[in-house]
Amino acid sequence: MAAWLVVTATLKDRDAFMACGYSQKAAQILEQHGGRYVIRAPGATVLEGEGAEGASVVVSEWPSREAALGFYNSPEYTEAKALRAGLADINVTLVGA
Repeated sequence: MAAWLVVTATLKDRDAFMACGYSQKAAQILEQHGGRYVIRAPGATVLEGEGAEGASVVVSEWPSREAALGFYNSPEYTEAKALRAGLADINVTLVGA
């Protein structure tokens, strides 16, 4: 069954975040692990509840929960996450069985 990673990112410095190389590296690793992007967009609008107004939202689709976790917990992605350290407040949610 499919699964999705939903990422909400409040960027502290958009230019620095875009220049750090994280986005390109993460995209390569995501593809290698069988994921695909559904959406990558800035400027979220919170309609209800607490959220991150203006945040960037990234949704990726995976063939299974195990594939998504394989990507997220991989040594390659752990290394890529270090590129964005301190540049954004990130929330990641895994949805799907």
